[in-house]
Amino acid sequence: MDKLLKTRYIEKTLKPETGMADITGDLRRIAKEESLSEAVMFLSSLGSTSALTTAEFEGGLVKDLEYTFDKLFPFKKDYAHNFTWSDDNAHSHLRSSFLKTNFFVSVTEGKLDLGTWQQVILINFDTTSRNRKVVVKILG
Repeated sequence: MDKLLKTRYIEKTLKPETGMADITGDLRRIAKEESLSEAVMFLSSLGSTSALTTAEFEGGLVKDLEYTFDKLFPFKKDYAHNFTWSDDNAHSHLRSSFLKTNFFVSVTEGKLDLGTWQQVILINFDTTSRNRKVVVKILG
């Protein structure tokens, strides 16, 4: 009997401070390779300074997102986390917490249920480049 739940992975190396990657193509490839018709893909980005979201992944909006995160959660040394750990990435953790590290994408008739201009984006908020891993749990 086949397993009810399958696991796949997506890995991307991202630049520091709001480095982004469109992983929609990776998810489409996985859906095709797994011959998904009706399914749910649960996505979890491993790391407390990473995040997942959806948006139109184009240069202008990428800049707008970077600007917005800088305004909402600016880099500054006096966050309590930075004092606790002698660190400099509290803003990275705050940004990740604001967006979250997991969500799901449904699949209908073999296609991801996303809008025309909607892509799935993986973000690295940390102060250094990171190799980010997304766990993709497939139910279907």
